[in-house]
Amino acid sequence: MMTNDDTGESRSGHTDIVSGGWIERFAPGWVEPYLKLARLDRPIGTWLLLIPCWLGMALAGSFDPWLVLLFTVGAVVMRGAGCTINDLFDRDIDGRVERTRGRPIPSGRVSVLQALLFLAALLAVGLLILLQFNGATILAGVVSLLLVVPYPLMKRITWWPQLFLGFTFNWGALMGWTAATGSLSWPAVALYAGGIFWTLGYDTIYAHQDKEDDALVGVKSSARRLGEMSKPAIHAFHVIATLLILAAGFGAGLSAWFAAGPLLALAFVVREVAVWRLDDPADCLRRFKRSKTFGFLVLAGLALGHLL
Repeated sequence: MMTNDDTGESRSGHTDIVSGGWIERFAPGWVEPYLKLARLDRPIGTWLLLIPCWLGMALAGSFDPWLVLLFTVGAVVMRGAGCTINDLFDRDIDGRVERTRGRPIPSGRVSVLQALLFLAALLAVGLLILLQFNGATILAGVVSLLLVVPYPLMKRITWWPQLFLGFTFNWGALMGWTAATGSLSWPAVALYAGGIFWTLGYDTIYAHQDKEDDALVGVKSSARRLGEMSKPAIHAFHVIATLLILAAGFGAGLSAWFAAGPLLALAFVVREVAVWRLDDPADCLRRFKRSKTFGFLVLAGLALGHLL
């Protein structure tokens, strides 16, 4: 019988479908597959989408509770929309991969039409949230759709879909800055670039879960491209990310105390990658879920740099 630990990983087989969680316990049966389609049972993706928004705000010195709330709700909604788009594009591939065949669309619990209607509803809510921001942030949000929609296709085109995910997931750093300042400046761009390398690192770890199935179905990834060189490459990605984040913070006029956050974040990742078992799918998922710690440490550093 399949059981799950507190990370949602199967002990009898590797899967990203959480069984027996809060959705099954509290949500009506007809809602359950939609909540899982939006990945509300797995909040790590929402955190990784939300943290760059908060980082952009914090870099600008803004901790406005209203903006924090808007970005938080927006991240939940748009992460759900992005996952729905991804699952629509990948429904045939997901049905052939052990980790993903139980997802709502390939398993038949949500039809393509139902998924499209659900996507439309999420995008409508996302638009209502976006319209609460200033003009620069609204424009940035509209432009982000140019990244969100084609992302699921990148694994068919390039060995570096994780890089494209970095472009997409860290767009919130630019939006957080513009929401706080009303315009765009180079420290925000440096923060955005640093986030791209952070994502390239953690999503390469994530991609190692599926490398064998990906090879069988012809899907490309940085994990397959880098292979045994993944560990030194991920170290390098995070060093570059840290340097860019340091440049962003000092460019924004933060005090030297700020550097403690990014440097502690880098030390955390070095330790995580050193003990990571790249051929163990369950360990890949564990390390990936801990990747948000890097972002929170950077966020703490930004706050410290403004306060001291």
